[in-house]
Amino acid sequence: MSERLSGKTAAVTGAASGIGLECAKHMLAEGAKVVLIDHAADRLSAICDELGPDAHPLVVDLLDGSQTSGVMNEIVRTVGSLDIFHVNAGAYVGGDVADGNPDEWDKVLNLNINSAFRCAHAVLPHMIERKTGDIVFTSSVAGMIPVVWEPIYTASKHAVQAFVHTLRRQVAPHGLRVGSVAPGPVVTALLDDWPKEKMDEALANGSLMQPTEVADAVIYMLTRPRTISIRDIVILPQSIDI
Repeated sequence: MSERLSGKTAAVTGAASGIGLECAKHMLAEGAKVVLIDHAADRLSAICDELGPDAHPLVVDLLDGSQTSGVMNEIVRTVGSLDIFHVNAGAYVGGDVADGNPDEWDKVLNLNINSAFRCAHAVLPHMIERKTGDIVFTSSVAGMIPVVWEPIYTASKHAVQAFVHTLRRQVAPHGLRVGSVAPGPVVTALLDDWPKEKMDEALANGSLMQPTEVADAVIYMLTRPRTISIRDIVILPQSIDI
């Protein structure tokens, strides 16, 4: 690769697997120093050992408000400053509302909404002071259109989209860019609760994407000239007609 992020520092939440891990790998390949944030301490340590000296593990429970609000201090302690923050960690729940578990919804909503917003709040003062920075949220096509079989997840991603669009306008005068990458179904642990028949069918008909395809889009967003802001990128498998 051309190391288009050489000299940059980045942090990615939910970086021990799936989209977060793939995005961290792409950022490293483009020359950035990357702080990988996750709650899975052992896995995170092993991954960073494998990825090399520019990959730095940071264990944070993103459902703990005080830990999340303190994440910027830990990032600065680790890599000195922050140019890119990828708010990626999330959870998924699908199914009919009538049959749902509100306690499970609480976890999904807290991680997808409250924690995501708190992450952005934590890094904004640093970026505003430096008058530069990129914040990218992993959203979903479910944040663009209502997906009838996943109403709770859909609601959480609609909230993310509303936050992205309003925050972007607030911080643009400070030189910051805020955007979202909104993929369709991606092969990650978030789909672990899909029925096996549905997963097999999706794999067979090509309606699932791989995390690397999302990471390619994130790198595209981050490498545009500072005069260009990518508000949203929606990525869909060709076989999905939405």
